Amino acid sequence: MVLAGHILGKAAVYDGKQVVQTQSYGAEARGSAAKSEVIISDQKIGFPMVRKSDVLIAMSQTALDKHLKDLKEDGILIIDGDLIKEAPTRKVQIFKVAATKTAETELKSKMYANMVMLGALTKITNLVTQEAVEKAIRDSLLGEAGEKNIAAFRVGINLMTR
Repeated sequence: MVLAGHILGKAAVYDGKQVVQTQSYGAEARGSAAKSEVIISDQKIGFPMVRKSDVLIAMSQTALDKHLKDLKEDGILIIDGDLIKEAPTRKVQIFKVAATKTAETELKSKMYANMVMLGALTKITNLVTQEAVEKAIRDSLLGEAGEKNIAAFRVGINLMTR
């Protein structure tokens, strides 16, 4: 999700917005918990940390359990519906996206689940334009990697229009 956060932030800049993006990783190596926070605003950002988020994406039950407290009431919660079994009972808008399963079946690798989720986020929130995200992916990932991630991003957008 760190790469998706980086691309989201870059896309917001391309759309003329103010952005702060931070990231953190668990103590373990690959596969550990990772968190990316992106603040997007039409105005100057006065404080670079997220106090309460408008949107939370959770790709695992552990991530949801740990970070749900940071989501505003009436916020948007986007979860990987196949990996998260216990959705919250709080007053939030919940969108279930089969990001990992779709990445495995349509793109032949769960590695693309983050871009599927970024596509879903883009369609659900309209925070950034599809064109800006695709440009950010191309500018961040060269060649075939960029094209595969754009394909995954588009799959995520299409999941939310089915």
